[in-house]
Amino acid sequence: MESEAYDEATSEPLRSVGFVVDEGRGSLPYRLIHGEALVAAAAWAVGEAGVDLVDVTVPWHVVTDLGRPLVLHDPLCPMTPPDFIADCVQRAVARDVVVVGVRPVSDTIKELDGDRLGRTVDRDGLTMVCAPVVLPPRVVRETQDRPTADFVELVTRLRASYDVELVEAPPAARRVGSDEDIEVLEALTDPR
Repeated sequence: MESEAYDEATSEPLRSVGFVVDEGRGSLPYRLIHGEALVAAAAWAVGEAGVDLVDVTVPWHVVTDLGRPLVLHDPLCPMTPPDFIADCVQRAVARDVVVVGVRPVSDTIKELDGDRLGRTVDRDGLTMVCAPVVLPPRVVRETQDRPTADFVELVTRLRASYDVELVEAPPAARRVGSDEDIEVLEALTDPR
């Protein structure tokens, strides 16, 4: 395990701050999984990982002034294990890199040629952004505006300016996009 980062002023372990980003995700974050809203399950996981949740209405300059790592969590990845989130934070701080949870692509991907399907794309080189996206303190300080809620766009922008480490997330961290996906994830993460 990598060494933990410490707050210079207090010598206490450096806690991260985070947002559960529901913007632009429609009503799906408020559907239920295991009897809880997806957004509530995601918020619980972030809290259990030792992340202090910040209300999205807090001005961005307040977040940057804290000097802490930032965790962006997607409520459409509601069952991301807290220990995975905590590991991503630790990696981001220890290596001073952006860390992004990803899952392998399992669907068949086709190119589009006009209005016709083209060749099949090799999935081996593809990943799907899920959660979390963790910015180390330096990147948070250098970010002028609140990060976009579109994680794919965010990761693309971050890769243009910073080192980004893609870390394979466990199956429970898979992203849902429909009620059927929620049913599959609920079955996958049933504690019984």
